[in-house]
Amino acid sequence: MHPSNLLFILSDQHNRDTLGCYGHPLVQTPNLDALAARGARFAAAYTNCPICVPERASLATGRYVHRIGYWDNAFPYEGRVPSWGHRLLAQGHVCDSIGKLHYRSEDDRVGFGETLIPLNVVDGVGDLLGAIRDDIPPRAGARPGVLNAGPGDSTYLRYDAEIAAAAVRWLQEKAPALDRPWLLFVSFVCPHPPFIAPQRLYDLYPPEKIPIPVQNRPPERPMHPALELIRQTMEYAEPFDEATIKRVTAAYYGACTWLDEQIGKVLSALGNTPAGARTRVLYTTDHGESMGRRGLWGKFTMYEEAAAVPLIVAGPGVPTGRVVREPVSLVDCFPTILEAVGARPAPEDADLPGRSLLPLATAARQEDRERPVFSEYHAVASRSASFMLREGRYKLIYYVGFPPQLFDLESDPRELRDLAGEPEHAATISRLTERLHAVLAPETPEEVDARAKRDQRLLIERHGGEAAVRARGTFTNSPAPGETPEFH
Repeated sequence: MHPSNLLFILSDQHNRDTLGCYGHPLVQTPNLDALAARGARFAAAYTNCPICVPERASLATGRYVHRIGYWDNAFPYEGRVPSWGHRLLAQGHVCDSIGKLHYRSEDDRVGFGETLIPLNVVDGVGDLLGAIRDDIPPRAGARPGVLNAGPGDSTYLRYDAEIAAAAVRWLQEKAPALDRPWLLFVSFVCPHPPFIAPQRLYDLYPPEKIPIPVQNRPPERPMHPALELIRQTMEYAEPFDEATIKRVTAAYYGACTWLDEQIGKVLSALGNTPAGARTRVLYTTDHGESMGRRGLWGKFTMYEEAAAVPLIVAGPGVPTGRVVREPVSLVDCFPTILEAVGARPAPEDADLPGRSLLPLATAARQEDRERPVFSEYHAVASRSASFMLREGRYKLIYYVGFPPQLFDLESDPRELRDLAGEPEHAATISRLTERLHAVLAPETPEEVDARAKRDQRLLIERHGGEAAVRARGTFTNSPAPGETPEFH
């Protein structure tokens, strides 16, 4: 494929189902829908870690979290492991970022020439409380975040408007002067909580049109111990009333539409520049959002609502209206970016687990549909690691110290029937567990879990010990630039 510019747009916590092009009957996302219509939409894309900071490190480096050791939201990326941005800069490509990074510091060399209005972790440290994996402290701000959802204004909404405006200026002022393929990384923060949307967008989603999420009520919830721990830690065990559920859902839908409007501004500016015809666009998000399913809000799980992500590629050489059903994941972005702009991988990139998405997007070759897709979690509200392996129609969720789960995503896309306890699926669990061990080799899942906890304990000790970390508390959401974090 001929090299071109690449506009890489990332959002935060965008549930794959809440886009019109992914089949949602209510949520209005006309700009992303139009992007999918003129390009390729990936129907089975996944995050490699369903929480912000580790996933963003994995996305930058193209490597799994257990390989690079950015375990949770107190292990921010600082450039220690080379990123695709490092590769582009070394080969003379302009590679700039605008918006949320969730890295350690602006002073780190993370692979961008310019980093405009970045959002990084609080105090260069992040969420230390999430590194406590035994006697896990409750998260005091989580339940009020649902109860206080609704119409209004927030620093996140304003920040996204600022990001869009800065991206428009970059495309209008800087892009025309560049004579070789460039990459612009535009990273929005919506629809990540707070669950607040502008009144005009909130009003698009009246309560009578909003259904109650699947398995929301206590008698319906899967009572897996790992999920119960999340509900207890985040203070979601007590059910919310129907009015609250519909209010927070309308706010989330409105934030999705707000995000789409900001993306529309950037895409419009791109289309009005000479570079527009020579630029591909890649859109995705860092992870999903549970939105009340299984009695949960936020990310943290390997269910589709948290682990699956939207992923769209459009631009020169990409056929219009293509739907790619082969499972992929965000580590595939590293080789995709290099191929898109015409950059070469370094010799040490030979063992990257990802593959370029462009051949799939262009149908130049058919990928092996049985290629396993992997995700992992070692962070807040988990006593031990969880791992996901998606291969073909089946998805295994492997919990260290707890029973596994198995879902057939072709016959049961909403994951209402856990097959793990059914004898006829024992061979499938055994086969997928063996494939999971191959991904983690030479370590076992239990050894990876132990290493993560060891690193987390050492981190806590460096910050004064567990008592000091508990006394510090934590914040509900990372503050936008210029905003002061509110600790609980």
